[in-house]
Amino acid sequence: MRIDIITIFPEIFTPLDVSIVKKAKDKKIIEIKIWNLRDFSKDKHKKVDDRVYGGGKGMVLKCQPIFDAVEKIKKENKDGIVILTSPTGQLFNQQFAKKLTQEKGFIIICGHYEGVDERVKEICDYEISIGDYILTGGELPSMVIVDCVVRLLPGVLPKDAPIYDSFSNYLLDWPCYTRPKNFRGLKVPEILLSGNHKEIEKWRKEKAIEITKEKRPDLYKKYLNQGGENDN
Repeated sequence: MRIDIITIFPEIFTPLDVSIVKKAKDKKIIEIKIWNLRDFSKDKHKKVDDRVYGGGKGMVLKCQPIFDAVEKIKKENKDGIVILTSPTGQLFNQQFAKKLTQEKGFIIICGHYEGVDERVKEICDYEISIGDYILTGGELPSMVIVDCVVRLLPGVLPKDAPIYDSFSNYLLDWPCYTRPKNFRGLKVPEILLSGNHKEIEKWRKEKAIEITKEKRPDLYKKYLNQGGENDN
């Protein structure tokens, strides 16, 4: 998979050079290229933003450098869909991440300042928000999207590992424990020490449902809507 990211702060993307994403790059499962939006500016000072028409505070990223950047990248990443990080975008979740794994590649435009010129959305396939809060720019959201998608690609994690992640089937994860069995009077549930894998699996499912129902009733409702009540 080819991933291109357009940003005015290319130096911020060091987290993509460690951990799971780095392993995916080393295995040649993904290729990531960071593009500096200022390299596409036709302004002698490499300016990529301007004042808002109609007045108001803040600056807006201009059309020209973004359009030119996407057009150049498309010559290399021909099948890449275009994603804009934006507070007005659809909320990113595990199901949407799975959908993106079916793409051959994608190009992420990192929004900034007061946003981007509205006309940029004409060349975007998706607008994505990672939550109902405001960040300084789209760089952190872009890394969240990349990390979430990459770990779902075949060959990145051990086979079937992602299907047990929280949110994969609208359930949060079950409680996990490791050694020692007793730490300061806090004990590991006996069922997990029983060796009865069928009962352990049943306990884990029950706990996942219980935790989701208590902490995320919105997810629990989705779980029920997909037929989860038949598993309970």
